[in-house]
Amino acid sequence: MTTHAPLDYALAFGFAAFALALLMNLVRLLKGPTSMDRVLAADTMVINVIALIVLLGIHQATKAHFEAALLFAMFGFVATVAFCRFMLRGRLID
Repeated sequence: MTTHAPLDYALAFGFAAFALALLMNLVRLLKGPTSMDRVLAADTMVINVIALIVLLGIHQATKAHFEAALLFAMFGFVATVAFCRFMLRGRLID
């Protein structure tokens, strides 16, 4: 019989919670009545994926996952700003 550390239980709960949140965001992305709802769902999906990457880094005890999460966060932010600017003005560059 093996015993699990409290961290294992917390990581399992975190993986399950963020995976469920990712699925709910996917539903909103596909079903969203407006394009802005879809943009917000996509941005929230980026945040949930970043959380899953960080949890994976904690689980595997590596630093590479944290750097990947940081890069993913930067690209996700820039993509969201660019898409919102395109939706508001119809162009990206003034």
